[in-house]
Amino acid sequence: MPNRRDPDASGRGLEGDAPEGVPALLGDLPWELPHTFLGLDQTMDSFARADALILPVPYESTTSFGGGARWGPRAILEASRYVELYDQEFGCEPSNHFHIHTLPALELTRAGPTPAMEELYDSYARIVEAAGDRFMVMLGGEHSVSSPAILAQAERLEADSGVRLSVLQMDAHADLRAEFEGTPNSHASAMARVLERADVVSVGVRGVSQEEVEVSRSAKASTLIWADQMWEDDAWMDRALGALGSHVYLTFDVDYFDPSMVPSTGTPEPGGGDWYRTLRFLRRVFRERKVIAADIVELAPTPGLSAPDFLVGKLVYKLISYRFQGRLG
Repeated sequence: MPNRRDPDASGRGLEGDAPEGVPALLGDLPWELPHTFLGLDQTMDSFARADALILPVPYESTTSFGGGARWGPRAILEASRYVELYDQEFGCEPSNHFHIHTLPALELTRAGPTPAMEELYDSYARIVEAAGDRFMVMLGGEHSVSSPAILAQAERLEADSGVRLSVLQMDAHADLRAEFEGTPNSHASAMARVLERADVVSVGVRGVSQEEVEVSRSAKASTLIWADQMWEDDAWMDRALGALGSHVYLTFDVDYFDPSMVPSTGTPEPGGGDWYRTLRFLRRVFRERKVIAADIVELAPTPGLSAPDFLVGKLVYKLISYRFQGRLG
């Protein structure tokens, strides 16, 4: 496993540093890694010093097939503690060049999807206000949690600069149903809730209803990139980027990936994205657009199968690295 306590150029995690809450004279004991993203020491990566924030939202209420997304954030954080910090793509340990602070999880009301999403909108908006320009990555939970976050970011961006937000949705599903199973705040309606305030570019889609196809065709704000198009050539990347505006919110449903890579999700679909093609596209997005925030949702951990948890933890590290790739040389 990575040794987070080795000295490095940034001075973070030096031998003898005490974990938070432990007296300095006990700092050289063999304490476990903190239960934070990448196992980073939060005394070094405080909120005040942070460049990026991790916000766990373990909410699940409207899942319609497999359950367990409520455990996704915890699984991502735990698996991330074993991710090697060196990244061959950048030739360095990117985490030495930025600070990541892991916030406590938000525990939303169980009074129903509508009050839960209202509570999340208010909470997320307050965190964004306090965060300023920090890059925020929300860990879900089911995909319904994305809508309040996107709306809060869209309204802030429009108020500050008059710019309309674009949403890059990496997903097997369009999530454009007006409502599903009796609620407009379903995981299957996440993008329908934001179309009036943001343009949505959906990549990797392969499981949709006729209703969603018609909604997308009739809405200038919706662009669908079908999964099979991704395997023909890379022209889809240019099309997706061309549909995105200057400021982007990235929402990443892990069922975007082929289920051979991430079977641990509630609504898997055959086909889908692979690792290196996806990273190549995401690096372009972060280089050519300003990605202001992101979320990763719908990981439903499978007991005894840790590979999907690890993959998603490494993906979060990649997203943050791409966001600050200008610092990495």
